[in-house]
Amino acid sequence: MRKYEDYQHMLFERRDPHILWITLNRPEVLNAADRQLHTEFVDLWQTIDADPWVHCAVITGAGRAFSAGGDLKLVENAYQNYDEIIRILNEARDLVYNQLQCDTPIISAINGPAVGAGLVVALLADISIAAENARLADGHVRMGVAAGDHAAVIWPLLCGMAKAKYYLMTSDFISGKEAERIGLVSLTVPDQDLLQKTMEVATQIATGPRHAIKFTKRALNQWALAAGPIFDHSLALEMLGFFASDMMAGVEGIRQKKKPDYPSQDNYESLF
Repeated sequence: MRKYEDYQHMLFERRDPHILWITLNRPEVLNAADRQLHTEFVDLWQTIDADPWVHCAVITGAGRAFSAGGDLKLVENAYQNYDEIIRILNEARDLVYNQLQCDTPIISAINGPAVGAGLVVALLADISIAAENARLADGHVRMGVAAGDHAAVIWPLLCGMAKAKYYLMTSDFISGKEAERIGLVSLTVPDQDLLQKTMEVATQIATGPRHAIKFTKRALNQWALAAGPIFDHSLALEMLGFFASDMMAGVEGIRQKKKPDYPSQDNYESLF
């Protein structure tokens, strides 16, 4: 079992009353998830659940971002590398299931951009509170792979199928304010009020009836867990994309901040 001091890219602070405040701490790269942080996301929830002191956990990002997605080097290293793709598949699966099965109530304070693995953590939290000007996006399709991870499970539950399909198939960004309007996040507040409001909600949860709150969470999370076959299917399809040239085109487009030229666009036959 990993201990708090073993985490390299997270800071932990115990706050009264029994609130564990977790800060993603790679501000120089907008808290992007490299291999180390991705693995820490997987282990975090079991570490928290093993700590009886914690009644509520809050997770946020250092600096001006929550987490700006996965490190592109991690993706490039996995391209057509079967063993690495299997490793990522297993980690991505464990990340989602470990967070859903964590008994401790989790609140995300989305202080800025949230993409990729960071968005998984933000939206799978039991309560998500976003700054109005935070920007959220599932960038899988932009990167040339299917929207796996959490998306096929939690987005339709949160905001409905029509909005889920729109944002997942376009990879468009959505503001914190709009995310609340469509039900993707629990609350939005002015940017300057985010941490204060999060602390207020965390205090309410941490001082409430502990078992009643945990068991309510456990029951509600069965909606997401019941969609396990959908999640596993989407994750397998995402990993299939790691063998396709579209993915590398997507990575290069993201790096150069321009629309990618996907090779699959040239592989078609006229229907007429």
